[in-house]
Amino acid sequence: MSLGARIKELRLKHGQSLQDVADAVGVSKTHIWALERGETNNPSMELLKKLAEHFKVTLEYLAGTTDDTLADVTAQQFFRDFKSLSEAEQAVLLQTLEVFKNKKAPGDAKT
Repeated sequence: MSLGARIKELRLKHGQSLQDVADAVGVSKTHIWALERGETNNPSMELLKKLAEHFKVTLEYLAGTTDDTLADVTAQQFFRDFKSLSEAEQAVLLQTLEVFKNKKAPGDAKT
């Protein structure tokens, strides 16, 4: 997947417009659009860092130099965020996860 395709995928996943992304990283909407379309071949490292930070992905993922999927990158970010929480906050999150894991889907047989 190209850099432009990754940017577009991330933008759409986050429900953002071209203008939203442009404002967040300090460039024009036209520049983001050109990146997505592959019309800009050499974005600056500073812009790539801002995009990666904005979308909470690694530079490696954004540049396509890793085999990680977006789900892998999202899980890695979740883990980093989890580690930054207090022990009490981690405990609450783990309890919530257990509730979701044990919840039966509609139509599942009740036991």
